[in-house]
Amino acid sequence: MKRLFALACAASFFAAPALAALTVGAPAPEFSAQASQAGKQFSFRLSDALKKGPVVLYFFPAAFTPGCTIEAHEFAEAAEDYKKLGATLIGVTAGNINRLTEFSVSECRSKFPVAADPHAVIAKTYGATLAVYPGFSDRTSYVIGPDDKVLFVYSNSNPDQHVGKTLEAVKAYRSAHPL
Repeated sequence: MKRLFALACAASFFAAPALAALTVGAPAPEFSAQASQAGKQFSFRLSDALKKGPVVLYFFPAAFTPGCTIEAHEFAEAAEDYKKLGATLIGVTAGNINRLTEFSVSECRSKFPVAADPHAVIAKTYGATLAVYPGFSDRTSYVIGPDDKVLFVYSNSNPDQHVGKTLEAVKAYRSAHPL
């Protein structure tokens, strides 16, 4: 019975709808956070990344959960494609930095950074928290242009299409703004 209750709670956690995400054209809130890539911690600042080109910012509920692991693997496989297009890729979750340092190596395969967002403060400013559990990030992906404006937003608890949709948005940006 306890196992059934735990499964029901987990299902509701990941099925809960998100709060309203930012819309296309909205200004992307500035943030900085402790991040880790390839097991090395550093400070990530959105404004610094935007100086290099568009940023793909994806929020995910929790490191080492099945959907988040699948999504991290898919982003890792596409990391070079984003890089060739001049885009910076970063994942953000309400986890602690030490756990994310491990996740950055094993699941992100050292290809891109993940940042800690204690208490989902950043996620809240982006409208990317779970409505039922506002202390957790929803699975929401953004593409942000160098002008700090949201170019694309996709929110879906299924991790399968986040990479393809954000990559297409970055390609569309690049076709209008060649390197």
